[in-house]
Amino acid sequence: MFDFRNGKPLKDLLVPEGLSHTAPSFVESLKINSITEKARRNRRVVIKRRNVYGVPAADLINFYFRAAGIPIRYLSDVREWRRWEARCFQMLNGDRFRAKVRDSRTVTLDKLPGDNLWDHMNRGTLTPRMLKAAGSEYRRAHHFKNEEFGSGWSHGDASMTNVIYNEKTERARLIDFEIRHEKSLPATARHADDLLVFLLDLVSRVSSRQLDQVSDLFSARLRRCRCHARIKKRLVVPTGPALIWWNVRTNFTGSARVNRRFQASRRALGKLEGQRSLAIDSTRKRRRPSISCQRMRPGMPTIKSRKRASKDMAKAVSPGMPRRLPTTR
Repeated sequence: MFDFRNGKPLKDLLVPEGLSHTAPSFVESLKINSITEKARRNRRVVIKRRNVYGVPAADLINFYFRAAGIPIRYLSDVREWRRWEARCFQMLNGDRFRAKVRDSRTVTLDKLPGDNLWDHMNRGTLTPRMLKAAGSEYRRAHHFKNEEFGSGWSHGDASMTNVIYNEKTERARLIDFEIRHEKSLPATARHADDLLVFLLDLVSRVSSRQLDQVSDLFSARLRRCRCHARIKKRLVVPTGPALIWWNVRTNFTGSARVNRRFQASRRALGKLEGQRSLAIDSTRKRRRPSISCQRMRPGMPTIKSRKRASKDMAKAVSPGMPRRLPTTR
């Protein structure tokens, strides 16, 4: 178990504990949907309803995203959001849970058992098993094909608050699909952005040593993923308007502290990149040239004739003279 409450910096000792959750609260305030829980037919359900001011609020936030060059968008159109929310939930969690569009502004979703990983991290109960489960779920979700993107699916807002972990089944699941990546973005870039958002939550709460351990565990689930190099390149603090959203994502953590934490993440991703290179090199070494990839033509020597000619050349008096003369009929 990781204890994230020890070794607090001076800022955390001087600032009241409630302010350490400012960023998550601010992000929650940006939500354009109201969320309630109810019991229906012995099932707990989550009811998401688009607020009256939801459309103009989403349009305003999207204007900022475009200006800052951030490749995500709120689904401001209510009909499009309802369809996407229910469809994504059903695609990822439809094996045991279900989603349903109730009316023109509401979607009903089965409540997933467990707590989100952000709460676990703040309580000091986040474990390596949970991180492995999260990495596995991201990898599974990214393998789904989606017609909206024309390639692999991506979340768009894959923060730790949107990863629910069930301790009984040791399974992580994804929720909350009101933000979507730009469709023009390639799949590897979208997948890298999902994983980067998750790592940014970790950066704001753990030490460099702990983040090194966490990154090792999380990266172990990305061995088959081709986006780790993109994540490594994006582990830098941005400038300009994008810095506002970056501060929200990192819980307003100082840039110097964030850069120190990024070094631990780069080390873990560098190890993963080195392991992939070794695996590729070993595969290339085992690969042998093909002798059956060309079409046969009249007069082309066969495999047996090549072997016979090689033996004759080896037994010849000189390399250019065959052991026996050719026969004519």
